[in-house]
Amino acid sequence: MSVRHSAWGRYPDYRVALKPCRSTGRVTADGQLLAYSKACLLVQESEHDDRLYFPESDVNWALLEPSQQITFCPFKGEAGYWSVKKKQASPDLDNIAWAYQDPFPEVDGLKGYVSFDTEQLAVELLQSWSGDQEHSVATRLPIWGDQQDLVHLLDVKPATENRYGSDPYPNPPRGTIIELQKDKQRRSVVEGGHQLAQAIVVASKTIPEQRVTSASMIFSKAASFDLPMEVHVDVVRAGRSFSTLDVKTVQNNQLRSAGIVLMDNTPADRIRHTMTMPDVAGPDNAVPIDMKVTGREIRVVDGAYTNDLDHIGPPELYAWIRFRDAPDKPYLHCALMTQATTHWTIAAAMRPHSGLSQALAHVSLSTGPLKTDINFHDDVDVSQWMLYVNDAVYAGRGQAQGIGKIFAIDGRLLATYSVHTMIRDFSSPSNSAHNAM
Repeated sequence: MSVRHSAWGRYPDYRVALKPCRSTGRVTADGQLLAYSKACLLVQESEHDDRLYFPESDVNWALLEPSQQITFCPFKGEAGYWSVKKKQASPDLDNIAWAYQDPFPEVDGLKGYVSFDTEQLAVELLQSWSGDQEHSVATRLPIWGDQQDLVHLLDVKPATENRYGSDPYPNPPRGTIIELQKDKQRRSVVEGGHQLAQAIVVASKTIPEQRVTSASMIFSKAASFDLPMEVHVDVVRAGRSFSTLDVKTVQNNQLRSAGIVLMDNTPADRIRHTMTMPDVAGPDNAVPIDMKVTGREIRVVDGAYTNDLDHIGPPELYAWIRFRDAPDKPYLHCALMTQATTHWTIAAAMRPHSGLSQALAHVSLSTGPLKTDINFHDDVDVSQWMLYVNDAVYAGRGQAQGIGKIFAIDGRLLATYSVHTMIRDFSSPSNSAHNAM
């Protein structure tokens, strides 16, 4: 066998980070538990999705058998493989686990750990943070990140006067070091709700003695997580009762979104009334969905958010959301709540139509939010369940319009919002400029 050399000398900016995992790891296949551990490593590597590595002692070796396969990674070394032992009438699961018995010095911490194929097996992170040890939230790998990553990105930091900065994610970026791998990178588009949430944070830091009462943003061009973003803010008018701010998101010196934010000094009530929360199934009776963020739990009433092209229902969607941690600033609660507003309208608009679902988004359909407005009403605690009520009131001409309400689990109306989205075929010449959204 020829000598295989490390590539670290040729690619000094390549990154392999070995991080202790705060979640419990679990691997299952065909109803069998292959591994379970509270001491996993989360391995974040350039050009790769995150991988979960399990201590050898936490692998159920009785279900595995050695394989003849050996592979070589120029950054980690030589890997040996295992397959699931054959069972009658079960599909073959070959070469689904691997380990680096003698890794390169740069990743010596991999010694004694085993990883598993996330396509053929269910490799999951489990978190029990609701106070109920019997209740765990499962997030299947590959993951996007954690609630802490999301808060870090939304909580933009001052850069220069009237300018705030948002880091690329992940930072440093992991996806553009080896030219041949660029076409394998996942789509990494910053959601419209994410940009609107950053505008709310910027406004709150610019005039801290007032609160954001409403915000509106138009998304002119898609932004990418791979590059840093700037958020520009100009105070149109700072008043004792109300203030108006102009907020723009810029990336690569190009305008990505433009918004307007209204703030007030929050006087005492003169009058108060509110609409009633709809009578729908609570979170315990809703269907969990996995949007690849640990520390966030989402449950959808009637399982209405689905990739099933034959699923038919009314143009509405009810989603329960809560987060593991309560941020220390009220505006970060509002930002996290806002970030999710653009998730639902497209799915709700497609729901009455056979042969359509969000599974076709960015595949055969060009979809994305064009404009979002939100109004804040009551105090928010994102660590408690919030109900997002989404009605797609119109669909046509390649667009859809949604109206939304957000309720606390105690029935208080937290916010109302509207979302204007695009839903059209990629093949239409008139929308080629929007296909990246």
